[in-house]
Amino acid sequence: MNHQVLTTVLFLSVVALTVAITLRASRTTSGAADFYAGGRSFSGFQNGLAIGGDYMSAASFLGISGLIALYGYDGFLYSIGFLVAWLVALLLVAEMLRNSGRFTMADQLAYRMRQRPVRTAAATSTVVVSIFYLLAQMVGAGSLVALLLGVQSGAVKNLVILGVGLLMIFYVTVGGMKGTTWVQIVKAVLLMTGSALIVVLVLAKFHFNISDLLGQAATTSGKGPAFLEPGLKYGATTTSKLDFLSLGLALVLGTAGLPHILTRFYTVPTSRDARKSVLWAIGLIGVFYLFTLILGFGAAALLTGDQAAEVAKSKGNLASPLLAEAVGGGAGSTGGAVLLALISAVAFATILAVVAGLTLTSSTSVAHDLYDGVIKKGRATERETIRVTRVAAFGIGLVAIGLAIPAQKLNIAFLVALAFAVAASANLPSIVLNMFWRRFNTRGAVWSIYGGLISSIGLVVFSPVMSGKGVVNGVNQSLLPATIDISWFPLENPGLVSIPLAFVLGIVGSLLSREPAAEEAFTKLEVRALTGAGAEGAVAH
Repeated sequence: MNHQVLTTVLFLSVVALTVAITLRASRTTSGAADFYAGGRSFSGFQNGLAIGGDYMSAASFLGISGLIALYGYDGFLYSIGFLVAWLVALLLVAEMLRNSGRFTMADQLAYRMRQRPVRTAAATSTVVVSIFYLLAQMVGAGSLVALLLGVQSGAVKNLVILGVGLLMIFYVTVGGMKGTTWVQIVKAVLLMTGSALIVVLVLAKFHFNISDLLGQAATTSGKGPAFLEPGLKYGATTTSKLDFLSLGLALVLGTAGLPHILTRFYTVPTSRDARKSVLWAIGLIGVFYLFTLILGFGAAALLTGDQAAEVAKSKGNLASPLLAEAVGGGAGSTGGAVLLALISAVAFATILAVVAGLTLTSSTSVAHDLYDGVIKKGRATERETIRVTRVAAFGIGLVAIGLAIPAQKLNIAFLVALAFAVAASANLPSIVLNMFWRRFNTRGAVWSIYGGLISSIGLVVFSPVMSGKGVVNGVNQSLLPATIDISWFPLENPGLVSIPLAFVLGIVGSLLSREPAAEEAFTKLEVRALTGAGAEGAVAH
């Protein structure tokens, strides 16, 4: 009971800290620029921390370390994909997007195209990608709190998901971008500190000899040298090789299309700060993904018996918390209880920060793009758009809660990989074509966004993710009941098909129509994207 009290106090302290930050930030939030872009008042370093906080989600901390614990080398491929993706964001997107937009991804497209169809398509894509990403965070929250409370009741996990949904609605409606950003900064510091502590304790168990750690992980896993070599999850068959290629493509290109990452570039005052943001984020995230390597192989090496079974049952999601308990002294010890509570609280703060950013991004797109840009044709007042943003946050939160409950059986890193595939298919092609191709126009943008969105989600519906995997060790491996099999598409990640298709549709749609006004505005957009001239001006064409 003492351990339970300690755990609960630490846990609630983190939640109270994030709530206090949000309330404090709300006092300095007055207009649309403050609510949507934090008043463009954050430095490159601060925004870099916030980007890291946004990016180092529950998928990274819980999901990737869990995949490494289960699949060794092949699990680490997720980390490599997530990290390399930042080069695409830095070289293609960060500075130019910051210069050519105001609050959302659609601003950059609408600058030289017809407002209503483009904003409708971009807002739809933003909401769908955000909800996919939200599912992963909420599944992680349910697993964490169930572990802390020592229960496996589905009802408890569902209540936790509901609680996270209500908290994220609070962060957005009260704190806006300023509150969300400061929560992400604090969370990034907590996550790096907590991860570093566990990494040091794991390495100390092996006298800081990484070779011994890897050897023990290979032995304890029961898979021997194969655990440290490619092919345990991907590579055994042609289909699994193509699945890995599809996964890698989605991870590398997905970051530059994630709406909640793209909006972070609007919170800095200059394009130079946008570049600095990405450089700080790359450094922070690079170190963190090296930490996941130690966490994952440490879990494989040190967790045995019931703990190893628990990791496998959770699809790897509980590897890091259980590892923290093990290096702290084991189950039942005070040290184990403290570290388990600490790491779980940090992971929960991670989830809260990421869901706040996602909800703010998607609700902002609904208010700014759909309500103001499409329904009101640019004539809505700041007060109206902020009110609509808050209403939209409620709606999106409720949808995410409803979808997260049946998705609890999936690994959260895998769920995020699906979100990356949708983002890379629906968002990135139109952004890149708009910035670098004069001939690109409204029809091309609409075809690319809807084509990428529909194809990526459609292929997931008819993939083994939804049905056809069967039952392993008494657990159904797909979302639909084991008696249903509609999986005619063999790959679990659709990126290999949907991303090229979105580029092709954007090009074909543009070639089949002419829009002289869009071509004329390309030069203005190019100058603005490269120089930042008029970056905070009204977006209108």
